[in-house]
Amino acid sequence: MSASGAELSRSYFEQVVEPIVRGRWPGMPCAAARLGSGSDVLGLDDAISRDHDWGLRLNLLVPAEATTAVDEHLDAHLPVAFAGHPTRFATTWDPVARHRVQVETARDLAVSRLGVDPTRDLDVDDWLSLTGQAVLEVTGGDVFADDAGELDGIRQRLEWYPDDVWRHVVATDWARLSQELPFVGRTAERGDELGSRVVAARLTGIVLHLGHLLERRWPPYAKWLGTSFAGLPRAGVALAPLVRALAAAGWRQRQDGLVEALRLLAGVQGEAGLPTVHDPVEPFWDRPYRGVRGAVVEVLEASVSDPVVRALPRGVGSAEQRSDNVDVLTHRGRPIE
Repeated sequence: MSASGAELSRSYFEQVVEPIVRGRWPGMPCAAARLGSGSDVLGLDDAISRDHDWGLRLNLLVPAEATTAVDEHLDAHLPVAFAGHPTRFATTWDPVARHRVQVETARDLAVSRLGVDPTRDLDVDDWLSLTGQAVLEVTGGDVFADDAGELDGIRQRLEWYPDDVWRHVVATDWARLSQELPFVGRTAERGDELGSRVVAARLTGIVLHLGHLLERRWPPYAKWLGTSFAGLPRAGVALAPLVRALAAAGWRQRQDGLVEALRLLAGVQGEAGLPTVHDPVEPFWDRPYRGVRGAVVEVLEASVSDPVVRALPRGVGSAEQRSDNVDVLTHRGRPIE
């Protein structure tokens, strides 16, 4: 494969877009980056990625009063093609062939992806309205220039949750795991092998999310969640037992893989400086199933000092912990009230 999308965008900016803009506005502060949607923002694009929405795309962030003039100037002066790629093309959200240098302010870019304004202090509800994918669309891509530092300031503010909110969302994932772990065995013993596999897969998704939280990494959406988890330096050790759990032919092996993964992540939790327990798993009553020990949630909740966070109901965490509905999660604004 030739240049990645991010590399192509950088070359396009440095060799074409920047000379055109700075030639007309030599002193205007601006930032340029490849942000927003697209696998290339996370550096995960490949040859298949090129069949739609891939190409000469970048974000050019300028003062509010200059956005229209800069956009029109680019439209008038951009070449027809660069590096063998057209500078004007349609996308899945816009059927008109136009240039794909997104000209806007740094604030407007961030608000369009997040649904909240990260140039001001975010409250607890704001933080819980964010999805990992939305934050990564602002913080995950390459920055090619940033004269004013506004974009860098936004990305720094979005680096991670406030400490007490972090503890709350970690506790929420453990609470979610506790709700269904015994069902891996119970469903199968009632003859519902498909149901057992579905529950195991749901729990695996929660474990992948939890691993990202423990590493202070924003989790991407489903297409890249496993790929990202595999690259986590500490939580990634749980990958092998999760794969075994999903490949297992019987519920006991399925349960064993999940239990091993949870025990490994409990250790990662302690390494991350969060309160944990020696063993997060315990027998589920007198049945041959395993459940999540309530103490693993309780020690996290007890460590929260912010009264606003302490007042949040157990198990109701961030937007992506409350819903996996794509249309809900991609709504700009607080997805769930």
